[in-house]
Amino acid sequence: MDIDIRDANLADIAAITTIYGEAVNHGGASYELTAPDAAEMNQRFQAIIDKGYPYIAAVSPDATVLGYAYASAFRTRPAYRWLVEDSIYLAPEARGMGIGKALLNELVLRCTSLGFRQMVGVIGGASTASIAVHLSCGFEQVGRLTATGFKHGNWLDTVFMQRSLGDGNTTAPDLNAYPGIIP
Repeated sequence: MDIDIRDANLADIAAITTIYGEAVNHGGASYELTAPDAAEMNQRFQAIIDKGYPYIAAVSPDATVLGYAYASAFRTRPAYRWLVEDSIYLAPEARGMGIGKALLNELVLRCTSLGFRQMVGVIGGASTASIAVHLSCGFEQVGRLTATGFKHGNWLDTVFMQRSLGDGNTTAPDLNAYPGIIP
């Protein structure tokens, strides 16, 4: 499928809210039980981009948002500032078409260029499709927490996947570089 990956913007919030709402209401990737409304999604979007993290959208030729992805802080304590967590959500009709992989690859490139050194995927519901996408983008499984969430009548596991960005841990980071909140 022909798609364009670009920075997400405020005009995308309605579509992003719909995509995420479907994931909350019918899937196990998010451990939220009630889908947030557009105002809440707008606040979350703004909080991420205000800190300089990438937030991107996959858009069809007719301008339909098919999915989105963003990076954000894994944890907020200063020593974690070189580590980002990825999040990817796709519209149901966009799944299985390589769009998640395209979004994740672009997110990896953008986070690397910002100076981040590690990326982690926290895969709710231990989704086999999400695990496969992460593996295809150079991630490795580094942990699994069993029965961490209870949703839709089932216990859900959480899988942690990780990949190095740029020089990873082979060199010291530039302490004057951007990544994350600087103490």
